[in-house]
Amino acid sequence: MFVPVPADRLQQVLSDPEQVAGAVPGLQRDADESASPLSGRLKVRVGGHTITYRGAARAAARGDGSFAIEGEGVEVRGGGSVKLSLSVRLAPSEDGTGTRLVFSGTGAGEGRVTESSPQAVEGAVRRLLERFAEGLGRGAEEPAPEPVVPEVETVEEASVFETEVPPSSFDEDVDVDVEDILVPPAEAAHARRTMIGRSAEEVDHAPPRGRYAPAPAAEAMSTSAKLRWAAPAAAVVLASAIVVGRALRRRR
Repeated sequence: MFVPVPADRLQQVLSDPEQVAGAVPGLQRDADESASPLSGRLKVRVGGHTITYRGAARAAARGDGSFAIEGEGVEVRGGGSVKLSLSVRLAPSEDGTGTRLVFSGTGAGEGRVTESSPQAVEGAVRRLLERFAEGLGRGAEEPAPEPVVPEVETVEEASVFETEVPPSSFDEDVDVDVEDILVPPAEAAHARRTMIGRSAEEVDHAPPRGRYAPAPAAEAMSTSAKLRWAAPAAAVVLASAIVVGRALRRRR
């Protein structure tokens, strides 16, 4: 079979059991990580029958540049089995556009596979090898993944440091008194005068004055107003009683 991939790339793929397993069409690999990559289940259609085998295979490089693949499997449903011994040779094309894969080998089987004709078995094997060669070619065309290096953003590259800070609205040469800003000048001067000569305890417990003094309750104001008017009225009543008393005594 012809594969449009250089021979050196195909050699790298055939030397990697993981990539060889990925090229086998329809292979369901075992979930056990300790198992061989080329172990699992494989469905093969021979004539009008579909047979599922469970087994394993091994691939190894030879000194002459070829590769040997040997495997065996048993039927998942049934008592049949198969064995194969395969040799894969790489022949670069004259124009350098690809590589020819030459397969040769032997195989033996018993069970359900013997129910099909030799022509049907040969056709099934040929289709399996053609798809296997295509899988090797796809694996050779895919570049090896490069390690991902996480990007680290430095402090100088952070956008927050690129934002310009607007200048302050205050003049740096002006000395601003916070009390003058919060309290009017007249009340601030009065507060300074009233605090002179008082102890720290008196200052802490003194009731607030000026604009910060609490407003008197309405009931207290009305009571105070009543008291201011009641005292003069009582004095008038008392004086009137004295005058009337004296007048009555004179008449007697």
